[in-house]
Amino acid sequence: MKMKMKRKLITFLCICLFGSVIAQNSKSKKVLKVKEIEYAGSADLKKVSELLELNSELHSISVLNWDTYQYSPDVKFRIAHNNNQIWLKYYVKEKSIRAVIAETNGAVHTDSCVEFFFDPLGNGSYYNFEFNCIGTTHLAYGPGRGNRNFIAPEIIQNEIQISSTLGDEPFNEITGAHSWEMTIVIPASSLTYNKALQLKGLNSSANFYKCGDKSAEEHYLSWNSITTERPDFHRPEFFGSIIFE
Repeated sequence: MKMKMKRKLITFLCICLFGSVIAQNSKSKKVLKVKEIEYAGSADLKKVSELLELNSELHSISVLNWDTYQYSPDVKFRIAHNNNQIWLKYYVKEKSIRAVIAETNGAVHTDSCVEFFFDPLGNGSYYNFEFNCIGTTHLAYGPGRGNRNFIAPEIIQNEIQISSTLGDEPFNEITGAHSWEMTIVIPASSLTYNKALQLKGLNSSANFYKCGDKSAEEHYLSWNSITTERPDFHRPEFFGSIIFE
């Protein structure tokens, strides 16, 4: 009898603990509403940048999740959608810049890098868009760090548009204060594992990051907080909610 009561008590405590964790995670998840910008015709990157400036809110990537890495560059972004495209613009101020990686799907996270991890259906399978400061892109899809499928380089190069104020030529690390901006257009057609995806009205999840694994001051910042022991951006359970209006 005592053993049964003990088991019931343990089960009850486990349920309470699990429920508390879920509730805490739910409270910590940010919600971002992605505005639809109406614009007739095809907008080039300069026009996309202007429209984002005029019609979208500025958000910060400023959460320092790990005590070991306390360097915090100033990083902000804007996001909107138009004609089934995601429009993004990043603004970065940091102590040094690095752009060594020039190969598509290379290790751009080792450079001065901004990232957008996007789970369109909110089911745990996500695209990791990673861009170094000259626009070299790394893009894959899957349910976790150990199960990624690269998007073909020709799709990345032909469909995703990128413009950086630092240009597109690689360079070794340059110290001293630097500011740079990057405008990105991601058509839904480049999301090859979600054919016929319509952004308008979509409820999804995502996180936004800034990192520099091999920069003079290694850093890892996020938009939505992450509670892992070590830096790990490949954790969709810590994505925030993004709603395409």
